[in-house]
Amino acid sequence: MKHRTAKGFRPMPKLLACALASCLFAVATPALAQSTAATVRGQAPAQARVTATNVATGLSRSVEASSSGNYSVAGLPPGTYRIDVAAAGQTTSRVVTLQVGQTATLDLAAGGAAETPATGPVTELGAVTVTGTLLAETKTSEVATYVTQKQIEALPQASRNFLAFADTVPGMIFEQGQDGSTKLRSGAQSSNGINVFIDGVGQKNYVLKGGVSGQDSTSGNPFPQLAIGEYKVITSNYSAEYDQISSAAVTAVTKSGTNEFEGSFFWDYTSDQWRSPTFREERNGSKVDSKEEQYGAAFGGPIIRDKLFFFVTYEAKEIDRPRDIRIGDGAFNPAGLTSELASLIGSSGAPFDQDMYFGKLTWQLNDNHLIELSAKRRDEEEITNIGDGPNTNSYGTSKTNNSTRVDLRWQWNGESWLNDMHLTSEDDEWSPRPITIGPGYQITNNLVNQGEGNVILNVGGGQDFQDKGQKGYSFQDDFTFTGFENHTIKVGFKYKSIEVNAFEQQPFNPQYRVDYYENLLEGRGTLATFVPYRVDFGAPLPGAVDRNITSTNKQYGIYFQDDWDVTDKLTLNLGIRYDYERTPGYEDFVTPAALVDALRNWSNIHGPNVDYDIEDYISTGNNRDAYDGQWAPRLGFSYDLFGNQRHVIFGGAGRAYDRNLFDYLALEQSKSTFPRYRFQFNTTFHPCTVGVDNCLAWDPAFLDPENLFALVAANPNLGAEVNLMNNHLKVPYSDQFSLGMRNIFTVWGHDWNSSATIVHVRSKDGIQFALGNRWPDGSYRDPAFPDATWGHQPFGFPIPGFGTLLLADNGIETRLNQLLLSLEKPYTTSSPWGFTIAYTYSDAEENRNNAANSDEHYLFDYSGQVGQPFTTSLGIPKHRLVATGIYEYKGLTFSSKLTLASPTPKEAVNCHDTVSFDNCFFDPFTPDDTIGFKQFDLAVQKEWDTGTDLKFRVRGDVFNVFNWKNFLDYDTWRGDPVNANPTFGRRNGDSTVWPPRMFKLSFGLSW
Repeated sequence: MKHRTAKGFRPMPKLLACALASCLFAVATPALAQSTAATVRGQAPAQARVTATNVATGLSRSVEASSSGNYSVAGLPPGTYRIDVAAAGQTTSRVVTLQVGQTATLDLAAGGAAETPATGPVTELGAVTVTGTLLAETKTSEVATYVTQKQIEALPQASRNFLAFADTVPGMIFEQGQDGSTKLRSGAQSSNGINVFIDGVGQKNYVLKGGVSGQDSTSGNPFPQLAIGEYKVITSNYSAEYDQISSAAVTAVTKSGTNEFEGSFFWDYTSDQWRSPTFREERNGSKVDSKEEQYGAAFGGPIIRDKLFFFVTYEAKEIDRPRDIRIGDGAFNPAGLTSELASLIGSSGAPFDQDMYFGKLTWQLNDNHLIELSAKRRDEEEITNIGDGPNTNSYGTSKTNNSTRVDLRWQWNGESWLNDMHLTSEDDEWSPRPITIGPGYQITNNLVNQGEGNVILNVGGGQDFQDKGQKGYSFQDDFTFTGFENHTIKVGFKYKSIEVNAFEQQPFNPQYRVDYYENLLEGRGTLATFVPYRVDFGAPLPGAVDRNITSTNKQYGIYFQDDWDVTDKLTLNLGIRYDYERTPGYEDFVTPAALVDALRNWSNIHGPNVDYDIEDYISTGNNRDAYDGQWAPRLGFSYDLFGNQRHVIFGGAGRAYDRNLFDYLALEQSKSTFPRYRFQFNTTFHPCTVGVDNCLAWDPAFLDPENLFALVAANPNLGAEVNLMNNHLKVPYSDQFSLGMRNIFTVWGHDWNSSATIVHVRSKDGIQFALGNRWPDGSYRDPAFPDATWGHQPFGFPIPGFGTLLLADNGIETRLNQLLLSLEKPYTTSSPWGFTIAYTYSDAEENRNNAANSDEHYLFDYSGQVGQPFTTSLGIPKHRLVATGIYEYKGLTFSSKLTLASPTPKEAVNCHDTVSFDNCFFDPFTPDDTIGFKQFDLAVQKEWDTGTDLKFRVRGDVFNVFNWKNFLDYDTWRGDPVNANPTFGRRNGDSTVWPPRMFKLSFGLSW
């Protein structure tokens, strides 16, 4: 066997070099500014000149108030601004802080001394120290919450994935899998419905799951956290400018250089010595070696003062998480293993290595032109698919996950308009490969002559071989016009040319099923002498031109948005969006002629009992069109009850379209270019008739893939799985409705923000794959069992000359009702403590079975045309609460985060409350634990100012302070028609959510 190895971890000198390089840039102090569009508007004296000046960069924009006193300054990079209003020879100044994507209301008057409010972050303007008031945004119809730079810096966090703070927003869940992978989801939809916008550019994954590019299955981060200034999370009722989304939008702003040189360096570390054992380790009596190390640096400053700035950052992540290779069949006694196999079980590690780079140039040509050029590079290598089950080290997968993105942005503004243009490029690659190139052995614990048995261990070459990604460029332009009284009008256009590819060979290595006891009883005691009873393998189809399935897609989007201040209390947000995407890989595909003949001559799918028309799935290359119905109205309102922005009723309704993942669409072609086959071998305990129904006599020559390929060369399609897409596929979308109220009230001399919102979301037209096979009379269930509503599917009736038929249609739906409550006391420098609480009540249901994950798209228990009935959504707790706190005292910063959730529903098959096994049904249940998930994290940081513009900090984070165990495995069998399962609903495994109690040490510098 040939083995591939993962890239080794960098030695400590690289970290020290990074730190030393950081010190070379130590010059001066202030804070970093950010860059993306915010707006400040309100009332000023008639015809007054209102000027907003960024106190960190000197950027200045000016407008004249209307005859009625209305003004609006748009396109402001988030940061702290001095707002000057000049009228009748007098000038008044206010200093305020604007957040990412914020539309802030600020009423101004002329005359008197300049105001310097006593709240908000401190900055410098010349030699005068001023303080910016953080303006609250209440007059918006969006269901949205901000995540500030202070929260990102201070709150406990292990992964340095900036999206981890999004769960401080009601309705959001940041998921971390047992393998360390992370995903962000909202409501009842999977993570696919998310889109993240960095400086206004979407980071959508067009091929794979996860919503965000590169986040399908990774412990890595989508963007270096040092480069993120702040972000906003919009869970529903976003404006028309947001596209390719059906659940939540995250809009983030990156940092930029300022008029002062500044920089920072950090190093984080934890290991198995600094954590408690997991529940499984406690049971085994020993801990697995593990470590997590993260480090990086950021630098920024002026190239030409007030004109040209730079910002660069680098972050690295090195992880070796514990894995436990154990017997896959709980009924098998490990003491019965041979010494060769016994040596393969036990503790192991899964290394992960990520490097991330980000750089940005900001050029303020003059007050009317702002140009930015930014680039991100992500390099990632990881060993996966090892342990936490029967997968041995040799059976694992080596995976690379790389991304390069470049954005050239030009903002050009006049007195009453702003044009924001982006020219971008992207190149994302995701490539898992088997560590071992050679035969894969699935060793099973079979009862004699009793079927397949359960897997004991997986040894040798794994199955996963893929190369998927997206590469292309886009042009988008957004134009904002404020010249009409009481209207802010925004129109935009986007064009994108993107090549998507989905290459896969599954299984890459032949997979041999081995009956363990059969081989021992017949005197074959080593892996080299084992005789399998079955082989599954994939083979290239002769004549296939290219197995790399690609499509150069063209995407078009256009929108119109009008934010109309009808009165000083009522604001209407009126928008409409239209998107259109051409996918030649789907539209131009031609179903192979031999397959078309087989389908049209297959009597099983023609007749009165068949519930679909096969012609809807046969493509001629001319009978498919891109879906042209993506009209998406977005309507919202806000009503300021007393005209003081302290008590606002808001709501909205809108539709949002996502997109179909190319990974699904490509199956139609990939399954026909590298089909999967199965052959049986005639053995003592698994007898078959040689020469009949793919039965062979065992020959060691079959360990050579070329000899397997020769078995199917004469009839290459026989047994090959066939996937067909509906010729009229639509695009997934959601309809969203919301109604709520925001309040600002004063307690103990401090303003508190609260919000209460009721949300209803329905998503439709997700792709599902259903079984297309039918019994000879055209029925989905065996006609010999006329009362059956479960089982008896026609798996044994494949397409003549081919294999099983799977049909893809728009069918997955979710329904969600939520109550979202939030309470916040913002952190300010004059009142250096902050508190947030986010509570979510969810009532969700869906028409898919997703016992394995929240993204299941296969449906075999019901006919795809009839569809699975709606049941409780899995993985979504009915109650979820996240509370955070930040407190500063004498150079110490204390922070905490508490997450509590009720138990999440889990899938169960109910055969007990039925008359027979022919009438089982999906019947999810919720474990009767009081709390399903609980975790409390703490962090303490001490910072020392040396008086030479250099600051040192030491920080300690403790995660899961009380070492709470959050178990994952429960008995989901309700019982048979006669006997209820006495252990149903009880915990039956030792898998827990990571982490156990763990301490992380951090060291940092800033200047």
